[in-house]
Order: sequence, then C-alpha cells, then structure tokens
Amino acid sequence: MNWFGGSYEEYDFSMFSGSHLSVLAVICAALIGIYAFRRQLIAHIGRKTEVSIAFFLLLIEALYHIWMLTTDSWKIQHAIPLELCSISLFLAVALLLTQKKVIYEILLFTGLLGTSQALLTPYLNYDFPHFRFFHFFTVHAFLMIVPLYFTWIKGYRPTIYSILKTMLFLNLLIPVVISVNKWTGGNYLYLSHKPDSASLLDLLGPHPWYIFSLEALALILSLLIWLLFREKETAGQLLEKPFRRRA
Repeated sequence: MNWFGGSYEEYDFSMFSGSHLSVLAVICAALIGIYAFRRQLIAHIGRKTEVSIAFFLLLIEALYHIWMLTTDSWKIQHAIPLELCSISLFLAVALLLTQKKVIYEILLFTGLLGTSQALLTPYLNYDFPHFRFFHFFTVHAFLMIVPLYFTWIKGYRPTIYSILKTMLFLNLLIPVVISVNKWTGGNYLYLSHKPDSASLLDLLGPHPWYIFSLEALALILSLLIWLLFREKETAGQLLEKPFRRRA
C-alpha cells in the first residue's frame, strides 16, 4: 500500500522528469483529440456522462482528503479547499451538474490560467505511480477539459463581461481567503507568501506586490483567452448588421 502511503521516499517527484513530461503529453493529446473529434463527441456525450464525470471528480477529491487523514497530513493550514484549483474543481462539478453559463464564464479563466501554471510547475512531492500523482494530474487535466468541452462541444462562449465577472469573483474571494490565512496560519492562494518551489510568482516582485502584479497579469491573460474563444462573427453576419439596423 505504499502507493497510498504518506512517504514519498520511493516516489520523489522531479519537475520535467520523464513522468512529468509524459503526463503533460497525455493531457495535450486528450485536448487535441477533443477538439479534433468535437463533431463526433457532440452525438456521443450526454447528460449521463457529464453527471458521471462530476461525481468522479467529487470521488477523487474525497479520496484525496481520506488519504490526508490516513497519513496524518490533513492540516487546517493547507487542506481546506481554498486554493484556486480546488475552487475551480467545485466550479467544474457545478457546471457539469447545472450547465449554468455564469459558472462557465468564471471556470474558463480560473481553470485554464490556474491549471496551466500548476501543470507546468507542480507543487508536488509524489511521483508515478503514487495516488497523489494520479490525483493531482487527473484533477488538473479535467480543469482544462471541462471548460474546453463546454466551449468546443456545448457551444458556450465567453464575452467581455465574462472577464469582469471573473475579476469580481476573485476580488471578492481574496479578502475571505486572507482572513482564513490569518486564522489558520495558512497560505491559501499564496496570499501570505510565495510557494517554496519555483513558480511564476518568482518573476512578479516581493510580497505583497506580487499579488497586484498577478491580478494585472490575470487580466491580460484573460483578455487573450477571451480573444481566442469568443464567438466570432462571420463575414455574412457582419454584412447583415447594417440592414438589420435600417429595418
């Protein structure tokens, strides 16, 4: 049962190791496959599949907390689901169950931005084939798959107001998380200090200024995501607009 144990001596994770690069390749292949076969998937993925994925994500997250409890590593300083990817996980579950557009609008940005950083520079000690390795990369893979599935297959698209909703959501969340950090001595959302491992935050200045730099960067990257995934008007639609206005 070492694969579910608390020691990582046999499973010491190294960034950009063979296992890390392999799992990144698998995730990229999955995303490319979803896009390439999006028309076929429209006909084959229904509500049962979406609901099943939602409960699978809840199950693997519950197993993660069970693992922390059984290995005596569940600590209030880090185990409350207040990290951006943990919050995005519950947004993904809510989106799969409710299909609410407002949830998609937030998840598209929090999922893609937070997950891409986590996948490239994982804050992880356990390598393949440990449970924590599978949990980490499975959850983060679905945090990219779910919003892109709703974009490419379900036809959801962000608007410029989606960015405003996301920034409002994050800025309402920040003071709550700061209060929890003070109460628990934790570092949720890295609002107390930078992570110990290498990350993008190393390039954004000292505490607390990197928080403002990160917000500005999040806004810029959100604009890029909106430009990439927004609903694009065809030439015919653009030509029809003047006639509609006259009518």
